[in-house]
Amino acid sequence: MLRRVINPILFLPLTLSINSLNVLSSETKNNIDNVLEEKSNITFVDYQEIEKLVLNNQELKSLQNLVASASFNLSSQIAKRYPSLDFQANGLPKYIAGKKYNSNSPTLKTSQFTANPSLNIRWDLIAPLRGTEIKIAKTNYKIAENNYEIKKKDLIQEARIRYHKYKKSYQDIQNKKFTLDLSKTSLENANAKLDAGIGTKFEVLEAEAQLSRDKQSLNEKKIEHEINKISLKEILNIKGDLETNKEQNLIGYWNHRLNKNVNEGLDKNLSLKNLILQKSIKKNQANSFLAQNKPNIYISNSLSSTFSKGDSLATNIDSEKSGSNYTNTISLNFAWSIFDGGQNKNSYKSKIADAEAEKYAYENLKNVLTTNISKAYLNLKLNEEKIISSLKEIESSKESVRLSRLRYDVGISTLKDVLVRQNELSNAKSKNINAIYNYNLSLDELERLTFINMSKNCLGSKNTKIQDTESICNLQI
Repeated sequence: MLRRVINPILFLPLTLSINSLNVLSSETKNNIDNVLEEKSNITFVDYQEIEKLVLNNQELKSLQNLVASASFNLSSQIAKRYPSLDFQANGLPKYIAGKKYNSNSPTLKTSQFTANPSLNIRWDLIAPLRGTEIKIAKTNYKIAENNYEIKKKDLIQEARIRYHKYKKSYQDIQNKKFTLDLSKTSLENANAKLDAGIGTKFEVLEAEAQLSRDKQSLNEKKIEHEINKISLKEILNIKGDLETNKEQNLIGYWNHRLNKNVNEGLDKNLSLKNLILQKSIKKNQANSFLAQNKPNIYISNSLSSTFSKGDSLATNIDSEKSGSNYTNTISLNFAWSIFDGGQNKNSYKSKIADAEAEKYAYENLKNVLTTNISKAYLNLKLNEEKIISSLKEIESSKESVRLSRLRYDVGISTLKDVLVRQNELSNAKSKNINAIYNYNLSLDELERLTFINMSKNCLGSKNTKIQDTESICNLQI
């Protein structure tokens, strides 16, 4: 058979394009590497330390102040149980000067310093509003504490997501480097065959194009890795650089059945508890409207006194004259708003209706949580299977690459087949990386939703060690 000769001029534009892409890719790679090499103070981040590092988050510190505010408000409401003491002084001192003229009597003069201090004590014996106000303040304080815990757990979960994403992007880089090495080997083989006269320029160009694509893909993964690092530093409030163990492993196992997950999650969920507390607040607010129509009884004690020096309304001023007096009044007081046109009664009904609305919000959130827990559990099981199947696919793809290279070396296969097989191997590795990443995310989500801790030991339904050779239990954590 005669081999058809292809005019080399036809490949000139493609050759120039690939060469220019290689030069551009090399310059871009150098620029990217220079940017990524910039480092400052290094903080080591481990999975177990994320919870401690999250406490430095600015949003969490803001919620700490809200908890403190609710605590002070509660103390303020409790203080209403105790007597109040007021001190007043009208003129301390006060100077009075003047004259009083009357044609039928002598002119009277005034030149006098006075002081009028008073001391008032009030103690509410029966204050219908006080009890409900204290209950509302206590409930608001508990809600503030729950909101802090909810935000802390949400931030921990988000930080763990970014942590897993950061490690996944590093594994993506290693996968692309592995693929790049395969492409370099393919290009070397294609050039060797061309030099030996048994290959074609088309295969060389095809290998160069694949190598260029792999270089670009590697640079994209490096940039993605750096972006993930910035995102992780932001949520952990790390100012300098960070380092972590870049090996991607399973973080644990989940040995709990779906029913237990749902029951524990609903029983311990703080958002559900907050809805119950919100309902309690609205009921107390409703009761406070009714309390406004109840009598208020309090004891008051008022001690008032007057001190003076000088004369007042005298014909001749005696500057050394002085005097004083005091009055003490103790009384039991009673105040009762008997009729307000039905205003408080209607306000009471309004708050009761608001409280009833919380019941439907509670049931709706229960349904949402049940769905989310079930989804997370099923996704975990799905990713377990994906991890096992992707490992098998990797082994098969490795063998396919080896055999395709042997076939290409002896001339019974094409370079295109080799490139297809190495892409399949790269995709299989990528599937495994994604499966481990999603498996770890599902574990974190289940911990967040159910308040149950994952385990370091993999157990079956009967709490016994699983011996299946194809089980995820055999993978390293």
